[in-house]
Amino acid sequence: MIRAVMETAKGTIRIELDDEHAPITVKNFVDLSKHGFYDGLTFHRVEPGFVIQGGDPAGNGTGGSGDRIKLEIWAEGDTAATVGQVLTGGKKPIIKHTKAGVFSMARTNDPNSATSQFFITLGDASFLDGQYAAFGHTEDTEVALAISRGDKILSVKIED
Repeated sequence: MIRAVMETAKGTIRIELDDEHAPITVKNFVDLSKHGFYDGLTFHRVEPGFVIQGGDPAGNGTGGSGDRIKLEIWAEGDTAATVGQVLTGGKKPIIKHTKAGVFSMARTNDPNSATSQFFITLGDASFLDGQYAAFGHTEDTEVALAISRGDKILSVKIED
């Protein structure tokens, strides 16, 4: 596990990043964080009971870092990740969207379009399982629940 600390306008969100079951996705988030990419960006999408979303330099859901990463989902019982496509055939992902506090990569309809935008679940969103690359979680859900549209990400620091 890699730990990150996200300072927001509403408080601190401590993140456990699962680099064992999402190494590509975690590396992307860590690299962007270490370069200060997220510092000063906003949460541009807030869907009560569902998700908050940030990481867009355009601030409206259309921007990104410019570097795409492939969709990465490890399924239960598999020895390698399914990369580049959603899970099919009834496979269950190891990291699930079944509770508040799950970190996952946002993307367009193209499974391989994630860049920098991420979302944090605010409740059970298990219908996203196998469709989006979940890569970590936080127990600081009270902070995530307090986020409003336009609130800033002050900084994201990776703990060594």
